[in-house]
Formats: sequence, C-alpha cells, structure tokens
Amino acid sequence: MSILTILEFPDERLRKIAKPIKDIDSSLQTLIDDMLETMYHTGGIGLAATQVNVHLRLLVIDTSEEKNAPLCLINPEIISKDGEFEYKEGCLSVPESYEKIIRPGHIIVKGLDRNGKEIEIEANDLLSTCIQHEIDHLNGKLFIDYLSQLKRQRIKTKIEKMHRLEGKA
Repeated sequence: MSILTILEFPDERLRKIAKPIKDIDSSLQTLIDDMLETMYHTGGIGLAATQVNVHLRLLVIDTSEEKNAPLCLINPEIISKDGEFEYKEGCLSVPESYEKIIRPGHIIVKGLDRNGKEIEIEANDLLSTCIQHEIDHLNGKLFIDYLSQLKRQRIKTKIEKMHRLEGKA
C-alpha cells in the first residue's frame, strides 16, 4: 500500500466533478487500499478520491474510535436526508482549518461496497456529516463553501502562507 498525495485548497483540481465508476477491478481495489492507508496515516476520518487527484466517485470513511471499521462507498448517492446536526468540520485538503457547519443529521445513502455489492446505509450525526462532506468533494465542493466569502478568503490566505513557508508554492 502507498501513501497518496492529498491535494490542498486552493488547488483547482479539487473542483473537478468525479465520474461514476463502471468497473470494479484490481486497480480500483489498490486505490481503495491506498486511500484507506492515506486516511489512517494522516489521522483523517474520511477521504474522497478527488482529494488524491483521482476523479472517480469513490470515498472511504472510518469514524470508529479504534480506526478498525473502514467503510468504502462507490458511486454514493444520498436518497434521503432530514434533521440538523452541527459539527466543527475540518478537512485534509484544507489543513489546520475548522469551522462549524450545519448539515442534515440523518441520511440514507446508497452505493456499492468495495466488491460491487449494492448497499444502503442509514447514518446519523458524525457519520452522516462525514459522508456528506466526502460526497461534496466528489461534486467539486469543499466544506468552506458553506462559509462566508470573508472566512473563505482568510482560510485561503492562511493556507497560501503555509505553502510558501513549506516551499510548496
């Protein structure tokens, strides 16, 4: 398994809309394993393929305390949502930035598991938020898009400064 490079805001590749996955083959299985390894390595609880510059509708999540309950969703689609849940979200693609975001607190999502089997998941609170956050990535949207223009600009300036100091810019 490999640790993949995570794109960071304001990289425009994060705005690409991911394409549906048609074939579940060994290269996809490797990507899933690499994404899980990357997510665990960085301490994240979710990672969308878009964040590693692969523009396919794939996400991985593990919100368990022990980090031993990986969830993989291929071509995820929210079919129902209701309620409200506020959570201070962060993102591996928006380092060192956390903001309270209100999203539906209960969702039902359908998709395929890593083996291509159809699944339907009912999720609440943190898991619901995480799935919605990662699906947003697949649609070219970041959690900071829910913030005011002023807050987004402050975050962008902070990250660009961080990149300059790290020699990434």
